[in-house]
Amino acid sequence: MTPVPAPPEPSPLPPDLLQDAAAVFGLLSATVRLHLLWLLALGERDVGTLADETGQSVATVSHHLGKLKLAGLVRAHRQGKHQIHYVDDPHVVEMVRLAVQRQRETRSGPARSPARGA
Repeated sequence: MTPVPAPPEPSPLPPDLLQDAAAVFGLLSATVRLHLLWLLALGERDVGTLADETGQSVATVSHHLGKLKLAGLVRAHRQGKHQIHYVDDPHVVEMVRLAVQRQRETRSGPARSPARGA
């Protein structure tokens, strides 16, 4: 049997790259922002529609959309009198889908024991 070569050593990650990645996860840690990204991954929406679908006020949704826009996770275009918001980054969509899917699988699967060392 031929031995399987060891994977290459991972290159060190620069601290600023880790800090920026952690900031994205920080933004996603707010339930309402995660919900907004989930909905926007399904299609474009205006603030009023997002407020209705999340059960939040328009002011709350606008506040969170502002943070997501500043981070470059959400974009908007004007359609008549409305700003239409959307996610234009497939990586963000995939992260949100993976996180939600993992939780669905965890909830529907057999009870799991806590991770070692946690």
